[in-house]
Amino acid sequence: MNAAIRLRLWASALRRDWKRHLGTLALFAGVLLTAQLWQTRDVSGGPLPDAALDAALPVLTAGALRQSSLREEIAALQRKHPGQNIGLYVWADWCPICKTLQGTVTGLAQDHPVITVAMQSGPPDHVARYMASRGLTWHTVVDPRSAIPGALGFDAVPAFAVITPEGDLRWPTVGLSSGWGLRLRLWLAR
Repeated sequence: MNAAIRLRLWASALRRDWKRHLGTLALFAGVLLTAQLWQTRDVSGGPLPDAALDAALPVLTAGALRQSSLREEIAALQRKHPGQNIGLYVWADWCPICKTLQGTVTGLAQDHPVITVAMQSGPPDHVARYMASRGLTWHTVVDPRSAIPGALGFDAVPAFAVITPEGDLRWPTVGLSSGWGLRLRLWLAR
């Protein structure tokens, strides 16, 4: 029996017996939700802590390097995009999943305000070279000691959360995410 016939038979059986698979799908969704809740259990929701906001760190924007704080960067984006949620993406140059998400984050940053945090990725010149080699033009805070993720409660990368116009942290996630999942988080935090 050729592959096309086997595929049609499998699809026919799936359509006929779809109710049997609901339990499996519910179990799978429950496991994923439980894993997400466990990974984000230490993430502080609500107002951003001052420890995360006020650390003076290097910032890369459009290839230029300057000193700033997360508070100043959020305020600048809020002035530029009033009333919009801001995506906060924490990544590292050594993280393979972060490399997988680079295109997703780049696409998201074209439609929404996004600040990225390069965690434990070395000095600013190393991060700038890495970003240039990958064609990344993100608005990036370089955080070699993980002051921001540590203050927020993120223990792993990649991590994503939404900063509301009021300055609250919402909808954190850790690990592999889809573009529509990140967009949904930005939309739900309204």
